[in-house]
Amino acid sequence: MAFPFSDLSLARRLERAEGMANVRAVELRTRVAPDRGATWTEVAGTLAMFDGARSPITQTFGLGTRQAPTAADFAALEAFFTERRAETHHEISPLAYPETFVLLNARGYQPFEFTSVMYLTLAGREGREGQDGQERQEGREREVAANRASAVTVRKVTKADADVYARTSAEGWRQDGHADFMYELQRANAESQAIDLFLAELEGRPIATAALVLQDGVALLAGASTVPDGRNRGAQNALLAARLRHGTAQGCDVAMMGALPGSGSQRNAERNGFRIAYTRIKWRQKTRDERQKT
Repeated sequence: MAFPFSDLSLARRLERAEGMANVRAVELRTRVAPDRGATWTEVAGTLAMFDGARSPITQTFGLGTRQAPTAADFAALEAFFTERRAETHHEISPLAYPETFVLLNARGYQPFEFTSVMYLTLAGREGREGQDGQERQEGREREVAANRASAVTVRKVTKADADVYARTSAEGWRQDGHADFMYELQRANAESQAIDLFLAELEGRPIATAALVLQDGVALLAGASTVPDGRNRGAQNALLAARLRHGTAQGCDVAMMGALPGSGSQRNAERNGFRIAYTRIKWRQKTRDERQKT
């Protein structure tokens, strides 16, 4: 299957899709937990969202991909977070306009987190598998994954599954310190049915969760979580396959996901045909004391 070039045009699509997915999460939060003060704004094509000072989605997406930012744009974004007593975090594609990085340096930012942004073309996926050597290899890998996951079943989540889905997702994130946040967010997602959620079960026991957000032809795979004693059972392969089928059926032409560089999640995605579009970097603004020391 032909892949689109990993260029600025693709980066704009992928960054916008992930940004809008997080906008949905923030808007959901405003409805179910109005005291949290969740909100979002857009500055120069950049989506900035606040979901609490310690929330992992309190940051910007797409900075510098739609237009070259100015110092005034940076100041407006920084004010948005400062007014809410949150650090300013920008997650930025290396394909952003060069002016973006000049201003990051000038305004005292430093990198602290990296994400492999990965993509897979879905256009023509049905009926084309196995036509050439690469696709035959992909087919063999999917067959191996299916055999490993033979005891795992996957189903779409309904409102009645809200608590079990949220608890399963939270347990998978507990070691990372995000269990409480994920329980609250995922229960709200399941109850609202605003996005597509999938639950994997091993012999009837819930062991893994995953989400799918459809945005302008992009199928964003997110929310992957497996309980510790359910790992290495093929659950995430089964969830991946189910979401790709659903995204294709809904008319999406490209799928995307993020993974820690070199991680098991990245290797699993590559085994299933994904490619790395680029490595995104998250930046934080140094404190005044930190800037004075340099």
